[in-house]
Amino acid sequence: MEVFIEPIGRLMNEFGKLPGVGRKTAQRYAYRIIGMTEEEARAFADAIIDVKRKVRFCKTCGNFTEFETCEICRTRDPSVICVVKEPKDVIALEKLHEFKGVYHVLHGVISPINGVGPNDIRVRELLARINDKTEEVILATNPDVEGDATAMYIAKLLKPLGVKVTRIAHGVPVGSELEYADEVTLARALYDRKEL
Repeated sequence: MEVFIEPIGRLMNEFGKLPGVGRKTAQRYAYRIIGMTEEEARAFADAIIDVKRKVRFCKTCGNFTEFETCEICRTRDPSVICVVKEPKDVIALEKLHEFKGVYHVLHGVISPINGVGPNDIRVRELLARINDKTEEVILATNPDVEGDATAMYIAKLLKPLGVKVTRIAHGVPVGSELEYADEVTLARALYDRKEL
């Protein structure tokens, strides 16, 4: 069993609180910090403090921003709203440079097994954004049980409002072979097929 002096052990403990960081990774991170100059370590610590002080959630969409309303909400077409689970999903979609509408971040999905219901995520806020200028709501939650349940729940609430509701397609990834795809993925690909 390795024994660390208190400052190293404390730093490792803090790194260990991050998702996906086990004991060995926390140790590597702590040793990397020890190897930094004091100026580098201060810049690292300042970046952490700066992000905690400046980053907040957009009052409209729930994405990360430094301002009351994010740049996407201020500059994009609000007639198409793409609903996602988390801010990191916005980043993934923005990398495509294809979507020109706005987003709505739920900050979770419905998951009764984890005690998360519709009132625990930002569904009410989404409904409040729907108006006569809203043309489409794209449901882009993950293609898993919770994501599908959340999409179905939201679709049921939106349909009576007369807004077009779509779900992102799921299926076989480009470049893969059918024999290696699992049954659920193949079934979804077959179900979501398009006419050519």
